[in-house]
Amino acid sequence: MAGNRQQVISRLRLTNPWHLLAVGFGSGLSPVMPGTAGSLAAIPFWYFLIQLPQELYYLIVLLGICLGVYLCHRTAKDMGVHDHGSIVWDEFIGMWITLVAIPNHHWQWIAIGFVVFRVFDIWKPWPIRWFDRNVRGGMGIMVDDIVAGVISAALIFAVAHYFPAFIPF
Repeated sequence: MAGNRQQVISRLRLTNPWHLLAVGFGSGLSPVMPGTAGSLAAIPFWYFLIQLPQELYYLIVLLGICLGVYLCHRTAKDMGVHDHGSIVWDEFIGMWITLVAIPNHHWQWIAIGFVVFRVFDIWKPWPIRWFDRNVRGGMGIMVDDIVAGVISAALIFAVAHYFPAFIPF
């Protein structure tokens, strides 16, 4: 299996901007938990994005989704594998969607957002699993992480605003 992984990864060209973005600037090439590495790598970019006006943040996330459908499709096709683990642009978008719901930018909320998103992205409860299994191509790679991000954001928003007594900080 390791040789097969290396063979598939050898089809990537980091000089190709689509491939570079799809693998999260190299974070998806981590040999251990590439989706988690991609989610972590998304945080510094998120920190830059939150400095922008809120409308621009949303526009960039929306453009990131549209761009992601193409670049994930293109990279998966070039690699010859649908939704290879090294493709983590979808984790970037899922994290950016999740983190929009945190009530402040304290590290504890960022950590909660990271953990909640990773749990939903790995566990894939309904409806995330349905999208993961039934939508193909670039949209299929992206949509389960978009849905995981929306559910994570909704959960974080609800806890932060309706159950603040459960938050110890």
